[in-house]
Amino acid sequence: MKVAVFSTKSYDRRFLDLANVQGRHRLNYFDVRLSGETAALAHDAEAVCAFVNDEIDRAVLKELAGRGVRLVALRSAGFNHVDLHAARELGVTVARVPAYSPHAVAEHTLALILTLNRNIHRAYNRVREGNFALDGLLGFDLNGKTVGIVGTGQIGAVAARILTGFGCVVLAHDPYPNPVCEALGVRYVDRAELFAASDIVTLHCPLTPDTRHMVDARCLRHVKRGMMLINTSRGAVIDTHAVIRGLKDGTIGSLGLDVYEEEADLFFEDLSDRFIADDAFARLLTFPNVVITGHQAFFTAEAMLNIAETTIANISAFEETGRALHEISVEKIADRPSPT
Repeated sequence: MKVAVFSTKSYDRRFLDLANVQGRHRLNYFDVRLSGETAALAHDAEAVCAFVNDEIDRAVLKELAGRGVRLVALRSAGFNHVDLHAARELGVTVARVPAYSPHAVAEHTLALILTLNRNIHRAYNRVREGNFALDGLLGFDLNGKTVGIVGTGQIGAVAARILTGFGCVVLAHDPYPNPVCEALGVRYVDRAELFAASDIVTLHCPLTPDTRHMVDARCLRHVKRGMMLINTSRGAVIDTHAVIRGLKDGTIGSLGLDVYEEEADLFFEDLSDRFIADDAFARLLTFPNVVITGHQAFFTAEAMLNIAETTIANISAFEETGRALHEISVEKIADRPSPT
């Protein structure tokens, strides 16, 4: 098939070419994001391959369908940026990569926890300047601490296993309790109890209307004061302005982010020679107890290869049968209960 691949970097090309055995599909790579302004680049494509910050709304889908595109193959598990209702009406199939490496994201989550707890980011800068003082670097033992996991799919389950290995008491909240987690001794509770009891809360849930701004001012009124908050799921799961207020008044003791709700204009680009106009993001960078990485939790060699292979498999299956291996549709979403 002829595939227009948007939001590509050198590493995307490397792994997709590796997965595209014998050049079965013609992959046309574009550095730009998919949007209403760039959709015309797919003028001769039968499929489009998109990433997390591409715009796949009704207008874009209508443009793509009008140009003969029949498949949108996502290089991601999340699909909140796709108008699935419009895709169904226009006869465009949407496929995703449901699992690529839960270990990658779970391990990055632990990296953020350990960095914040032991102030590795601050210690690194101090030592480089010849400052070996320990003042301000005091951490705590993870052993015995209560960690709340919101969302115990594959990533959350791996995180639970790692955290139980550290000796943590693990609480979880998910509309689908995971038997793997229950076997580890994880206790499922409602969301309010989880936030109230946890020293650390790590978010691994999808972005849905029910989880959008789940961590807001009201939620933060009931958390354990000085708690650590980690988000490696989707940026809009937390209300950034409410979290900034929580950092300022000490409600949140430390914050680790790999995602940001307005990341589309920031992440995956080198902006080191530019002024960052996003005031909320700039404010976050001023806190010494905040660590932000640029949506890199997924970024391991194993995960990239799995993403590429699953994406190509979706395209190949669609070419052969008219059905992708991992289709996502409005009907499938409707079958899922709402998170609570």
